Amino acid sequence: MLAQKTSAISEVCQALWTGSADTAKLILAEKYPYAPETITQRRYGPVESTRVFVRDGFIDRYSGDPLIFPPVLRVLSEVMPVEFPYHPNWKTDRTHPAYWEVGATIDHLIPVTRGGKDEPANWVTTSMARNSAKMNWMLAELGWELHPPGDVRDWDGMLGWFLGFVEENPELLKGGSVHQWYRAAKLAAERPATESQR
Repeated sequence: MLAQKTSAISEVCQALWTGSADTAKLILAEKYPYAPETITQRRYGPVESTRVFVRDGFIDRYSGDPLIFPPVLRVLSEVMPVEFPYHPNWKTDRTHPAYWEVGATIDHLIPVTRGGKDEPANWVTTSMARNSAKMNWMLAELGWELHPPGDVRDWDGMLGWFLGFVEENPELLKGGSVHQWYRAAKLAAERPATESQR
């Protein structure tokens, strides 16, 4: 498949070399067309994300590695700002690498730019690093596979620790982000274990 796309670009370049921009355009239209998809508005926030993280057992579905509930990292940055820095724009020189490497986030298994739906059935847990690497590619195009979900009873991504620590240190709830995640974590913790699975 990629060899055909490389060949198409080669033909386009050859057509341009011989001075035929019209031929180059025709080759692109026929062999490697650009067909943008309509961008779908993402509809998940802390509550929906937490439900997916719990459903997936805080396992990176692209690597099988365990991940951390995102507000745990924010709490660490609040308590240890020098040792565990965070920047609101995620500047790499001012943010601890854990935010990308082990913090859980949501990805669309089938990218919305490729026709995937923005709904829980198409949401999977992954790290920001793998989310960025995957971009708008399909798993088969990357040679990746979808790993099975974990069991939140075996690994909860430190969600339980987060609830307990924040409840003992309520001043952490003054930050809007931590408060939103706390609310989401409480909702997830109140759901029966069987309901939160799958």
